[in-house]
Amino acid sequence: MTKKILIVEDEPDIADVIAIHLSDLGYRTEIASSGADALDRVERDGFSLVVLDIMLPEMDGFEVCKRIRARDRRIPILVLSARTEEVDRILGLELGADAYMTKPFSIRELGARVKSIYRRIEVDREESAPMGEHFSFGALEANTTKRLVIRSGQPVDLTAKEFDLLVTFMRHPGKVFTRSELLELVWGYEYEGYSHTVNSHINRLRRKIEDTPADPRLIQTVWGVGYRFGPAI
Repeated sequence: MTKKILIVEDEPDIADVIAIHLSDLGYRTEIASSGADALDRVERDGFSLVVLDIMLPEMDGFEVCKRIRARDRRIPILVLSARTEEVDRILGLELGADAYMTKPFSIRELGARVKSIYRRIEVDREESAPMGEHFSFGALEANTTKRLVIRSGQPVDLTAKEFDLLVTFMRHPGKVFTRSELLELVWGYEYEGYSHTVNSHINRLRRKIEDTPADPRLIQTVWGVGYRFGPAI
């Protein structure tokens, strides 16, 4: 089945160039010129990826990203923005974007980034098929097929990235990960200088799975290095 991509861009020339290039790569594309239109299309139609501009009329891309994530935690979102400030990149990732590219960008790089996102989806699918993986650590359990986390018999409500982060840890108990490694493994690309993204996700994850988040026993900080799950190997 051909992958269908929603392009959310209010500049017709840019939207058309993106659509033509992605169509040449074999993807089906649709264009939404506003945040409201994008949300309506995501709600109504099935898309496998959203390419999302930030500078949109009436409702900016950050709000669109936030609302899409509230409805669908798994659809990948690739953010495009002329705003290059670090805080904007971090905010985009914090709201659930899977990748962030700044304008002006290479159309070939955009195509490569889209392919990379789809490859990661396929790898995740292969890793969880057919039986998936089931992890258990004390009172905490995670199942990759159902994307379900149970703590002391009760389901835990995690975002897609929080779940992926937890599973990465549970696959390698005792292993110390640097923030850069976690960015690469969970977000699928390297973002030098964006360790804040990892830190904030871990803080939220701790609040959901730790008995005492201020004194974590599961996700431990290894000062000057990064984090590990459980006791040292």
